[in-house]
This record gives sequence, structure tokens and C-alpha cells, in this order.
Amino acid sequence: MQITTNRFSFVSASLALMVTYVTSAVPIPLYGTYQLHDHVSYWQLSLSSVVYFIGAVTALVLLGRLSNHWGRKPVALLSLMLAALSVAVFVNVHSAPPLIVGRLLQGLSCGLASTALASWLVDHARSVPSWIPAAVISCGPMTGLTLGGVGSGFLIEYAPYPRQLPFVTALVLIAGCLLLVAKSQETMPRKPGSLKSLRPNFTLPASAKKAFPLAACTFVCTWALGGFFQAFGPAMAREQLHSQSAIAAALVFASIMAPSSVGASLAGRMTAAKAQFTGMLMFSVFVGGVLLALQQGVLTGFLIASICAGIAQGMVLTGSIGTMVNGLQPEERANVFAVIYSTSYAGAAIPTLISGQLSSHFSLLQIASGYGLLALFGSVIVLTSRLIKNPRQTSREIL
Repeated sequence: MQITTNRFSFVSASLALMVTYVTSAVPIPLYGTYQLHDHVSYWQLSLSSVVYFIGAVTALVLLGRLSNHWGRKPVALLSLMLAALSVAVFVNVHSAPPLIVGRLLQGLSCGLASTALASWLVDHARSVPSWIPAAVISCGPMTGLTLGGVGSGFLIEYAPYPRQLPFVTALVLIAGCLLLVAKSQETMPRKPGSLKSLRPNFTLPASAKKAFPLAACTFVCTWALGGFFQAFGPAMAREQLHSQSAIAAALVFASIMAPSSVGASLAGRMTAAKAQFTGMLMFSVFVGGVLLALQQGVLTGFLIASICAGIAQGMVLTGSIGTMVNGLQPEERANVFAVIYSTSYAGAAIPTLISGQLSSHFSLLQIASGYGLLALFGSVIVLTSRLIKNPRQTSREIL
């Protein structure tokens, strides 16, 4: 009976985590509409993405340990209610300010979910194989972003009320998750100290601290590219790949996000360190393929290269998270996840902000090339670190 309860709670927390990210991706296929009909500029679109990342980092840094004091369930419910509030804002977007406010609310929601729900599902992880929690934490957000982006793209293209129906659908999903979370089992009893927990704390346990520098490098490199696809995916589809379709814009965004679950599954068959190393090398190679397809303007080649990069991204993220969270105590998890996701969101936000500033001076292809160099830099760092620690084994794996 206890195993069944744990499994139900694990599934509920996993679904709620994904739906939070589903909601955050729903507006993305509408970016082209906002540009064409509401005169929202490239800079305002990139700013909305930066504000989203800032909201997430703020929630992670200030509220990341709140679930250790309020309990997992109340903070999870709060994150879902913030997602619902963002949906209400997006229903009436016809200019940049409500777009930016809606994205800020979505960032806060995702930041809260990334600690409370991630910690909660790990608390219930005894009911599933050991590799699944790291896979859900690393790829659940990517899967949610994919489903939200592609689902929204289809509704925009083929269903009535394209500016409203995607958000109404997201609201129905949020309502379902609220019910599931409300019925799930709490794992962290309420205790005092919630105000003290608002003080930023980046202290890591010894095992996580040792793994953090290399993991942080991979978080920044992979999430930076995801931030670029989020802010400029519709523009890439329209300008570089010559497609005006909302579905094409959604597929461009989804191509880097969706395959991460495949990479997570592959990572489950090897050690966390090997998945990190192999995934990072593959990621840098396939990002080069993405740039080549962009330069040639070939949509099919672009999608294939992006899918391969997404698989590699899932491998490296699952491996990197595994190196940090394996063996943690329950009270340590929320803070470690706050550090992981703060690093990831900052790694996405700063390059996106810079890209927005450069968008009036450089082409999208030139900006994308900068992300390719970042991926190459990350793979060199990971390879060098691996060679220093275990030169013989690394040489055999490369050859």
C-alpha cells in the first residue's frame, strides 16, 4: 500500500513539474503573431525571455528552501497557481507589457516547481528505478516545453480562437494537476524557520560541491542554446528556414527539447560521469550541424541536427544532475536543486540578454554561431577534466 501511495505521489509530482513547463511554452509559437500584429520587437521578445529567467532565478534563490519549512505540497500548489495566473494574463496580450508580466509569472512558477516538485518526486523515488528521478528532473522540463510548444502550435494553426484556446487548454491541465497534488502524500513536515530560509544560501554538501564546477559548465552550455531557441525559434523558422507556419516555429523549438528524454534513457545505462562526458562531446558536434543547416536554410537538416543535439543534451544533463544529487539526504535536496536550476537559468538568461542587444547588429546565424562556440568551449572543458582524472579510460572511450 505504501509503495502504491509513493508511486502515485511520484507520478503526480512528475506530471505537475511537466505541466508547469508546458504552460511556460504555450506563448512561444505566438511570438510571430505578436511581432506581426502587435508590433512587438526582437528586443522585447528577448526581454520577455530574460524576465522569465530572472523570475525563475529569483524564486530559486529566495524561495528554493521554502518547501523544507512549509512542506512540499503547499509550495507545489503555489507554483501551479502562479502558472494559472500567468495564463489569465496571456489571454489578453496585445502589446509587450502584458507579455513581459506573463513571462515573469511563468518564471516564478517554474522556479518554485524546480525545487519543491523536484525534491518531492525524489522523496518518493523508492517506488521507481534509481535512474528515473534524475531523468525526470533533467528532461521533465524539456518534455513539458516540447508538449506546450507543439500543442500550442497546432491549436494556433488549426483551431479557432488561436490567441485564447492554447491558454484555456493549459488552464485545464493545471486544474488537473492541482487535484493530483492535493491528493498526494506530503514528505516534509511543516517546521519553523521559513523567513530565515529566504536568505540566499549557495552552500552545497561535499559530494555535490565536488561535482558542481564541471556540472555547471554543462548546465550553462546546454541551457544557453535552449534560451536561444526559446527567444528566437519563431524568427529562425521564418527568416532562416523560410517558413511562416506556427507549427514550424513550434517544431523548431521542440526539436531541441523533445529528444532530451531519449538522451536521459541512454544516460540511465551508463555511469553519471560517462553520460556527462559522452553527452557533452556529442552536443558540441551536433550544434555544429545545426549551424550548418541554418546557413544552408534547410529545414529538414536543421530538425535532424537539432533532434540529435537534443538527445545529447538529455544525456549530459541527466549525467550532470546525477553527479550532484546521488546520495543526498532529504533536507539537502531542495538547496542543491536551487543551485542547479539557478545556474541553468542564469546560463540561459545572460546569453539571451546579450543576443537581444546584438540582434539589431548581427544576423541570427551570426548570433547562433556564438552559441556554437560556447558548446565547443564546454566540450573542451569536460574533455580536459576527464583526461586529467582518468586519462587511459578517456582515451579508450574517444577512440
